[in-house]
Amino acid sequence: MKKIIRSFAILLFFSFHIFAQTHNDAVLARVTLQDKTSRDASGKLNTLSAAEHLFRADVYSANRQFPQAREHWQKILDNYSTEAAAMPKVLFGIARSYMWEREYQKAVFWFDKLTKDYLGTKEGREGLAYKGASYVRMNKNAEAAITYEQYTIMFPNGEKIESAYLNLIDSLREAKKYDEANAWVDKTRLKFSGLPTEMNALQARLRMEIYRGNWDKAISAAEMMLNLRDFGGSMTSADEVKYLKAFATEKGGRKSEAIAVYSSIADTPTSYYGGLATEKLKQLGLTTLANNRASSIPSSYASSYPIIYRAEILRYAKPRKIDPRFILAIMKQESSFRARAKSPSAARGLLQLVYDTAVKYNANAGFPNIEADDLYIPATNIAIGSAYIADLKNQFNDLYEAIAASYNGGEDNAARWLERSKPKEAGIFASEVGFAETKNYVFKVMNNFRVYRQLYTEELVKK
Repeated sequence: MKKIIRSFAILLFFSFHIFAQTHNDAVLARVTLQDKTSRDASGKLNTLSAAEHLFRADVYSANRQFPQAREHWQKILDNYSTEAAAMPKVLFGIARSYMWEREYQKAVFWFDKLTKDYLGTKEGREGLAYKGASYVRMNKNAEAAITYEQYTIMFPNGEKIESAYLNLIDSLREAKKYDEANAWVDKTRLKFSGLPTEMNALQARLRMEIYRGNWDKAISAAEMMLNLRDFGGSMTSADEVKYLKAFATEKGGRKSEAIAVYSSIADTPTSYYGGLATEKLKQLGLTTLANNRASSIPSSYASSYPIIYRAEILRYAKPRKIDPRFILAIMKQESSFRARAKSPSAARGLLQLVYDTAVKYNANAGFPNIEADDLYIPATNIAIGSAYIADLKNQFNDLYEAIAASYNGGEDNAARWLERSKPKEAGIFASEVGFAETKNYVFKVMNNFRVYRQLYTEELVKK
């Protein structure tokens, strides 16, 4: 009975304390100081109460200081193994921390421990889904497909059931099991008929057939989606599907039809694919048509797209061959130019850098010693952010869409989406982005970039 009461107390502690405080800078500073005094003469962390270890681990984890978080989680494993209520959270936290650090083999090991004993918990169910995601990032797509299929069987109403179906389709595709992938598109449509997931499954088929160069099948999938019409809540849009249809039509040698479809996508300042369609028309030799339909950015937009921290941006971006206007496009989306901004995921400052990313680039940026709070200093944030973006630019062959996707969704994910893109051009890549948040982020950043390029020179002088 005492164990049950103690476990219940731990859960109450979580519910009313942790989630409100973990990302607070003052709490992080306090916990860091407490950790320094909670050690023996050899520097080994003392055993505290289970609740205190859990709290400190959560504070560190929320601020992306994962080694420190794992030190506290390990203390719970070593000293409170009978606290059944805490175990799923501890194992999930350790596994996810390794996943964040891109240590996917270690993540799978801990997800396996979690799902072996606690599969019936919410953490266990999520752990199974994240185990599949870890396999994907290891390029073990067949194993990922097996894991996602296991989720669909065991948890037909689970929290991640829709993503399990969609991830299963893409995993089979990446494993080059195209017939099986198409079969799962049909299964997904049947289970989620009339829901956004049905449209997402068809979009997965459309992307796959474009990748394979099956132009007629791609056109057929696009037409089916356009006939369904209801794109609300899905990860795609009529503009995207029209663009992909036009692309497949053009590749299939039907130029006049492709021109008609490209022309049907309205070009407005907020339409990413409208801008790409205009560029396609120029490439097809229809310069006059393209110029007539191109959106014009009114000068009144300048108040919403300001030039701020100009000297710092030019100082750190130009030598790294980054268009300074892209830095502003990221900054506008990330922080709305607020130097003291901090997100719930512990991203800080103008370019919303997380500490574990910043420490990979701080020396290269000229700041050999930094603390997390230094990321609130504009010059420091811009310098380290520029070094980071320059590295992404090199990784992704100057494709700004991929840089934006990586910035929001992670390098491994962006690399996988780029690998799935054939050809590796902007519109095809954007359609392959697999997270709704990241896809919307790419569109917003690229639209910001487009406006900045129309309003200002590369020296950040108003045109």
